[in-house]
Amino acid sequence: MAEERDESPEGGRAAAESGRWARARQWLDRAKGSAGYERQTLELIGKSALAATAAWYVAHNLLAAQSPAFAPFSAVLIMQVTIYQSLVQALRYVAAVSAGVMVQAALGYLAGPDLLTFVLVALIAMTIGRWRRLGSQGSQVATAAFFAFSTYAAASGNLERIEELGQILMLVGIGCGIGVLINVTVVPPMRYRSVEYGIRVLAHSLCDLMSDIGPALREGELDDERTGHWRQRAATLGPLVTQARSALDTAVESKYYNPRQLLPGHRTQHDFSGYQELVDALERVTHQLTSLTRALHQWPDDEDGQDCRGFLADYAGLLEALSRITRQFSEIDEQHLPRQAKELCRAAEAAQEKRTALVEGVRESALPADDPSRPYGILLAEATRLMEEAQHSCDILQHAVDEASQTGELRERAER
Repeated sequence: MAEERDESPEGGRAAAESGRWARARQWLDRAKGSAGYERQTLELIGKSALAATAAWYVAHNLLAAQSPAFAPFSAVLIMQVTIYQSLVQALRYVAAVSAGVMVQAALGYLAGPDLLTFVLVALIAMTIGRWRRLGSQGSQVATAAFFAFSTYAAASGNLERIEELGQILMLVGIGCGIGVLINVTVVPPMRYRSVEYGIRVLAHSLCDLMSDIGPALREGELDDERTGHWRQRAATLGPLVTQARSALDTAVESKYYNPRQLLPGHRTQHDFSGYQELVDALERVTHQLTSLTRALHQWPDDEDGQDCRGFLADYAGLLEALSRITRQFSEIDEQHLPRQAKELCRAAEAAQEKRTALVEGVRESALPADDPSRPYGILLAEATRLMEEAQHSCDILQHAVDEASQTGELRERAER
């Protein structure tokens, strides 16, 4: 039941441009509205730009270096989501660059800057780059060696060559130092990798998508551009699941060398043990939602009528009820779990009532739910799976709260 569209090329381009601007505004609204993936992206971009600018100013304006770009490049390269990872990557990067420069310096001094020397430098540098302790920075050994070879070949004498190679190492150290310093002092990323962060971002994205789909279904607006956008957004949920799992692993890591760890509220904070199961359940929700958006994107144009509109309206009600559950997960706080668990149980009961109304509405209508070539049966199955996973997520949280109450853990947290 696609709405009528302007079939002219000009009309199609105008609609596409309008859709892109609308999505851009929604992205910015999400960045402004909550501390989710969008805001994290903007802040990381801002911090990287600040680090690069500071490194360039030091290298170019203060030191008048011959190759000042090494400093901002290094500052941006080691800007990571945790301070611990920034330090680790900085050390690995400095080690990789030092190895590459040293290989070039040794071979250049012994054999001179000719083609055979370059071949040897490339072979040795790429071999060293395979060392697992360098991790993802291993490729920088060869990169640094090649830049060093170029600098070495352009220099006129041995003293100038040594100065140029030493300057490369100095600029890399300056860039890494500035990058780590800005990551430590400008919005330290403790809250981005706190124990709740991964679930908050994933749940917030799920909530946003379901909240956008619901009103459109209620109005029967299933044009290709809109449903295609839903499907594209659902595809981006997979990386958020990976990010949520990574957040669990880096929750402890983010405390290392972080100045916020010195604050009283962070010294004795413990991780919530039920988060792993919760991430597993939300991951299954993302799979069901991805399948749902695919079914809506393939909605036949000839599906229309009162029963169809009633089905879509009931489905919208269920999605809106489920979005309220995921919205509460996006605000999850270890210090308020008992209250949040009760609210989630009530939200789950309301969603179950919406699913029951959806199923009963199909039974009372003439819709062919058993016909695999029609979308109703598929969407009913997805609704059932979505409800099951949402209910399971709420049960996990309630179970964790019950266990914490029995062990007195919640009381200890409240006293802190």
